[in-house]
Amino acid sequence: MTASSSRSIENPSPNSPGKVPELSIRVQNFSLWYGTFQALHNISVRIKPGIITSLIGPSGCGKTTLLRSFNRINERYGNVKTTGDITILGKNILDEDVSVASLRRNVGMVFQRPNPLPISIYENVVFGLRTHAEKHEITRTELDSQVEAALREVELWDATKDKLKSKATELTLEQQQKLCIARLLPLKPRVILMDEPCSALDADGIERIEELITGLKERFTIVMVTHNMGQAKRASDECIYMYLGEIIEHSPTADLFFNPKEEQTAMYIEGRYG
Repeated sequence: MTASSSRSIENPSPNSPGKVPELSIRVQNFSLWYGTFQALHNISVRIKPGIITSLIGPSGCGKTTLLRSFNRINERYGNVKTTGDITILGKNILDEDVSVASLRRNVGMVFQRPNPLPISIYENVVFGLRTHAEKHEITRTELDSQVEAALREVELWDATKDKLKSKATELTLEQQQKLCIARLLPLKPRVILMDEPCSALDADGIERIEELITGLKERFTIVMVTHNMGQAKRASDECIYMYLGEIIEHSPTADLFFNPKEEQTAMYIEGRYG
């Protein structure tokens, strides 16, 4: 890890109020090992706010490992070693003074398969708030308001407003994934990471989740792993193609698919391997 910084992830940038930062995520010479296996090799990449950036590439190329590095979930495995820097919103998240709990409040994660908690819809939405707030810090009125706002944001309010006490696991898979996104919103994250968020859904569900993600991009930096080339074309503004733990190409989506700079990229998107 690098030397400590005096700025926290919650107040990360010296930019003037209201100014949109040029970059949300800057990765510099980042490598990661699981034990003796090196999964990522000297990754350097810059990710801008206000767009959706997709990570694509064959299975095992390091997409999910890189995505999970942005909120340090990989560290749960215990045998992970890293070098280099990951700067999010002006703060190196690998600094020793970074609170992982604070980081994950600002950098939320949506997983491949919906993972609602086996509690009520209402309690799923406020779970993060209850976790991070003092016991009597938030009133019931405030919680009710946050629940309605989050469920409206993900277009789930009308379907759930009369059954907020029902178990979240009784929702459809599409509704569960929307709920998992809604669960992040009361914490006001700055970055949302999505690991194949549509892979468990049918075609109609995929379309609706993609529309939802597109609607969120102006408020959040969204980084998404996908194996679905059609989804990458439809839903992302920029694409990063990875292979064997390295970034081969990072371009606007249309350029990467229709005018790739690297032969390896062309071979992958044309289906010649991967």
